[in-house]
Amino acid sequence: MKNTLIARNPSILWFLLALSVFTVSVTVLSEATGFGLISTSFLKTLGKTLCLCLVAIAMDVVWGYCGILSLGHFAFFGIGGYAIGMWLMYARTEAIVQTSLQASVLPPTPQEVTDAIGSQIFGVVGSSDFPAIWMFSHSLPLQLLAVVLVPGLLAFVFGWLAFRSRVTGVYLSILTQAMTLALSLYLFQNDTGLRGNNGLSGLQNIPGLEDRGQDIVSLWFFWASALALGLGYVLFAYVVSGKFGSVIRAIRDNEARVRFLGYHVEQYKLFVFTLTAMVSGIAGALYYPQAGIINPAEIAPIASIYLAVWVAIGGRGRLYGAVIGAALVSLLSSWFTGGSAPNINLGFYVIKWTDWWLVLLGLSFVLVTLFFPKGIGGVFDAIAKKKDPERQGDFGPDQGAWRDKEGEPS
Repeated sequence: MKNTLIARNPSILWFLLALSVFTVSVTVLSEATGFGLISTSFLKTLGKTLCLCLVAIAMDVVWGYCGILSLGHFAFFGIGGYAIGMWLMYARTEAIVQTSLQASVLPPTPQEVTDAIGSQIFGVVGSSDFPAIWMFSHSLPLQLLAVVLVPGLLAFVFGWLAFRSRVTGVYLSILTQAMTLALSLYLFQNDTGLRGNNGLSGLQNIPGLEDRGQDIVSLWFFWASALALGLGYVLFAYVVSGKFGSVIRAIRDNEARVRFLGYHVEQYKLFVFTLTAMVSGIAGALYYPQAGIINPAEIAPIASIYLAVWVAIGGRGRLYGAVIGAALVSLLSSWFTGGSAPNINLGFYVIKWTDWWLVLLGLSFVLVTLFFPKGIGGVFDAIAKKKDPERQGDFGPDQGAWRDKEGEPS
């Protein structure tokens, strides 16, 4: 029993239990079930928060466990959103075009339908031709593969080039940020095939579900987000447990010594970097249909910096800490920037939280780093930690020494 995954990481059961209770409670209180205590807009916020928790776990594994401070993981999150957004826009536009062309005297040719779809999608950037990047946008299965494979391929190529060159520390962080910035600036151009600054919009309108209200569709996405978060937690708990987890933590603490012991450090780092990028893509594919729009600003380097802040506040090196940090900061951000937080009138100055939220977030990050380096998750560790026996001496038969069973790790 000691070698089972649950025994190595008991937080799995507690997390899945808490997630199940949360999901059932939100479902019962949502507008879709008739109670209406949780509005559809707030239900979407909760669903998006679950997606952010999933990408935060991925960030925690690559940074908190493997020691790679990636400032580009939100780019993989955005790529997943773009991949599913392309199919959503194509399928929805195709249905609109087919309906409008039904009144034609002569049935439209397939090429006429394609041209009409292209004009609808790319007319905003002065084009009507489908770029090569949209080659598979008509196929949902292929675009779902792209959600996983494109971020994974980009991470694999980048990681292979960086890790084989043994780029580490702050230099690696700068490279990941540069990759994100380059991708963001590229997407801002109108000739990229992804509508430039306009991005992809109307993603909340799911093709084939036009007869369903947004309350039902939002609940389904909430369920999907909760399921993805639960599976992602179990997956990464498995990855960081056992021998593999011990090796990547050793790489984090002393990479040179691990390499000296004969381990292929670059392979371990490349696997973790690629896997977390793929999971980030899945999180993005679930997030943006709930957000309704994605544009290049979502992939800006600042978003990846926010991701690192969430993990640091929640507790780096603790999967549940990443979830706590992402959920807390995401919900507080919605509250402060959404106008729900009351302004504070000091007489000589009025504090408007829509302007001061980022300052508050930055100050929180500094305070946590200085005074609570283990983050919020460290509080749970302190509560759960068992007190060692108050006996002196080493393991041995002498009176007063620890017995083997007393010295077992808690």
